[in-house]
Amino acid sequence: MSPGKVYVIDDDPAMRDSLEFLLGAAGFEVQLFSSALSFLDEAAKLEAGCVVTDVRMPGIDGMELLRQLKTADRKLPVIVMTGHGDVPLAVEAMKLGALDFLEKPFEDDRLIRMIETALAQSEDGSKGDSISADMAARIASLTQRERQVMEGLVAGQSNKTIARDYDISPRTVEVYRANVMTKMQAGNLSELVRFAIRAGIVKD
Repeated sequence: MSPGKVYVIDDDPAMRDSLEFLLGAAGFEVQLFSSALSFLDEAAKLEAGCVVTDVRMPGIDGMELLRQLKTADRKLPVIVMTGHGDVPLAVEAMKLGALDFLEKPFEDDRLIRMIETALAQSEDGSKGDSISADMAARIASLTQRERQVMEGLVAGQSNKTIARDYDISPRTVEVYRANVMTKMQAGNLSELVRFAIRAGIVKD
């Protein structure tokens, strides 16, 4: 039995082919779209599943796609793929309803785990309140400086920029950053961003 349907939207043919092979090998049923417009034309007829979309595409980009899906009756979980340095854009995407984001290049296993989580949450999405309370408790464990560093990170700032803002060394920022990741139980930056949104640190 297939674990679920995945709708891949990317204007890069090589990326579409790569994802079709990867996700097909993982047992997902994959449907490819070369543009957000072609996906939206079919969206009303599609089965429940997970959307994996690039952000930067000609015509309707990933952000506009999210806006249109947010106002639609169908609620499909969306994972956004973004190029390195697009963290502020990815944060904005999550405010618009994206479940998570992946920075390219990403690990294959991580994408597969994300999709499995997205499909599971779409079937039983009732844990939001307790997760938010848990995130708030993690936030409360941060020192004032750690919270400042976290806010800089989820805004897409570099260690050097954060260091300059608070008149500390980049090495010191690295120490605070490590503390933040540990206390927030975040394995990577996208998890930290997601947790910060759930905790209300990044406002919708």
